[in-house]
Amino acid sequence: MGVEEEFLLADPGSGATVPLAEKVVARASAADLPVGATVQRELRDTQVEAATGVCRDAAELRAYLAAGRRAVAAAARDYGAVVVASGSPVRGSGGAAPSSLARFAAIDEMYGEVTRDYEACGCHVHVGVADRDTAVAVVNHLARWLPTLLALSVNSPFHRERDTGYGSWRIVQQSRFPGSGLAPHLPDYAAYRAEIGRLVECGVVADEAQTFWFARPSPRLPTVEFRVADTASTVDEAVLQALLARALVRTALAELSRGREADPVPAQVAAAAVWNAARYGLAGPGVHLGLYRRVPATDLVAALVEHVRDALAGAGDLPEVHALLDRVRSGGTGADRQRRAAGLDGFPAVVTELTLRDETGAVGVTGSRD
Repeated sequence: MGVEEEFLLADPGSGATVPLAEKVVARASAADLPVGATVQRELRDTQVEAATGVCRDAAELRAYLAAGRRAVAAAARDYGAVVVASGSPVRGSGGAAPSSLARFAAIDEMYGEVTRDYEACGCHVHVGVADRDTAVAVVNHLARWLPTLLALSVNSPFHRERDTGYGSWRIVQQSRFPGSGLAPHLPDYAAYRAEIGRLVECGVVADEAQTFWFARPSPRLPTVEFRVADTASTVDEAVLQALLARALVRTALAELSRGREADPVPAQVAAAAVWNAARYGLAGPGVHLGLYRRVPATDLVAALVEHVRDALAGAGDLPEVHALLDRVRSGGTGADRQRRAAGLDGFPAVVTELTLRDETGAVGVTGSRD
């Protein structure tokens, strides 16, 4: 497994995002990163992405995530900025100008105003699979659980100093793009490529590498890629997403080995599940994608853990997942903590809460909760 984390670059005083990606990526890439780790640009010049190498257990993943966060935070500090772990900007933009990279500039041209203020940041998890036909079959199995992963991850309640009422405003912004949400139920990779090709031909995505689906076969790696979660404010929450994602893939592979294909999820019910997860996180109802009705989101988390229990136990991850979930239950989601910080001391406190720090108080590894 591996994880890609997208972050915002911000002015430490105002909290406004700042267009320093080119400088920060160059400086962070020159740091002493673990083998296979990378730092790269994202759609906006106010964003950076730190990617781990291939990890085989939670301890290795945790070390990679911490190293990537240290590198981008130290690089940003050299240019007078901080790195903020939020799915959307808490305060206004200080200059989310059109990207200087050709592909991103083409995306800006295609979508117009939709991407002008799109500084959304996600936590993407890759889990290895044998081949791309298998990846498509696995994605079919994942569909009913992806809204629950979103509900666990919500970390973008604010947009330009307004409380949106949503746990994940990032997902609301993403829903404005064609082909967002759950991927269509497809029989194999040839059908998947044909579906993407139709979207390209219709002029609504830039190329085969650009989709907004929450899970997909990676266009460049032998993995299933989860793209549902908001950027995690802490390493713990990123690890939780990765362990649950890997367990879901292993559970799907076990089902497929017994000849059990997934049933399609009705598109409108799937959309309702995504909306509820983005709106409420864990603090309200979710939609059960087997029963097609609302149930408490916390019940869906319990059902998810039960569904992947054997896979978690087999990997030795069950005790850690239970401990990490207990932390979410006691401390709340990232969105919950952002709102608490805002209520105590306004938006500057939210930016402080989300700024990557180490145990000495310098910018570095995790959110302030750790």
